[in-house]
Amino acid sequence: MGKIDETAGRATAGRTDWWVVALVVAAGIAASFQIGKAAIAIPLLQVETGRDLAVLGWVSSIFAVLGLFGGVPVGALAARFGDRRMLLLGLLMLAIGSVLGAVASGLGLLLACRVVEGAGFLMVSVSGPALLRRCVGVRDREIAMALWSCFMPAGMALAMLLGPLFGGWRAIWLAGAGFALVVGVAVALRVPAAMAGAVVSWRQLAADAGSMFLTRGPFLLAVCFALYAMMFFAVLSFLPVLLIERMHSSLAVAGLLSGLATAGNIVGNLIAGALLARGVPRLIVLAGASFAMGLAAVFVFLPLLPPTGSFLSGILFATAGGFVPATLLSTAALLAPRPNLVPASIGLLMQGSNLGQVMGPTVVGLVISGIGWAGAAGLVAALALLAALTAFGLHRDLSGLAVARA
Repeated sequence: MGKIDETAGRATAGRTDWWVVALVVAAGIAASFQIGKAAIAIPLLQVETGRDLAVLGWVSSIFAVLGLFGGVPVGALAARFGDRRMLLLGLLMLAIGSVLGAVASGLGLLLACRVVEGAGFLMVSVSGPALLRRCVGVRDREIAMALWSCFMPAGMALAMLLGPLFGGWRAIWLAGAGFALVVGVAVALRVPAAMAGAVVSWRQLAADAGSMFLTRGPFLLAVCFALYAMMFFAVLSFLPVLLIERMHSSLAVAGLLSGLATAGNIVGNLIAGALLARGVPRLIVLAGASFAMGLAAVFVFLPLLPPTGSFLSGILFATAGGFVPATLLSTAALLAPRPNLVPASIGLLMQGSNLGQVMGPTVVGLVISGIGWAGAAGLVAALALLAALTAFGLHRDLSGLAVARA
């Protein structure tokens, strides 16, 4: 493993411990499992509580409410206190929130526990990339970041595939807690602690966090991630419900099919990593993927194709979407104003992601309840267009990056 300079957030070229990479990615998967379990639990909660989708959408979206405001501060704190500590604390909070949610007696308490889980997810999702950049050799960073970017669809797919096997949503919550605890123990035993770096004052920490919102490149990346997350979670959160309604599937079959569709996102992430390593322009990857997501969503929500065709469109949607997070995560580190601001840059990116997670299921739930699935199709198509336009807005920043590398 290369020598680590935590202050700069960079690792020199050297051997990469892929077990460390695997455990960090596993931590991300344990975190995103808590998102996927909500998608598969919504039909169960609908039967148990009698609430409509507009209300139950909050079970998915409120998970990310802390991330609306905490991404950059958590990134700054990770730079001060250490990425490994932040990762372990995040896994612990995921476990605590899941256990408390499993025994919650009402929807209000369940939503409060989801906020605790959301805090843990934010800590894991911000500290994970920073830890990888610290522990991975320079030549392996692109593949390591591509693997990390798979954590979201992998965890969601795992929850959707396994969730129906537990027989109830409370059992799924307990399984999520156990998953987070097991990974946390493995991380504590295997992932190395950071070398001591320079102590950053609280004033400097606040200044660094504030400066991120005024930096054009990272800010536009966050906007793009917000639009992507709105599309992704709008479609995947309600795909099990759509499959049950349109294909008359059982919950188990709907979970299996939704998991397979989400798994397509993993393929997209890995392909994007390979394309970026070969020098394919990031702007083309982002804009092309956004356009493909919008087109596929139309065929998911509208009955223009037979039910099987709609499901295949869902796979295309998720696969095309995989190109976006892999590209954004690797670009966020490159566009950070200074090396020590990489965690804060990733934190800003995650704030955009969490904004999309909060708004996507909630807004689409309202649209479906008020207008129907056709309204959801139009909304996601409009978001895709905005995402493509935002990607083109990054042209100057990405061009400057290319010149600097030349």
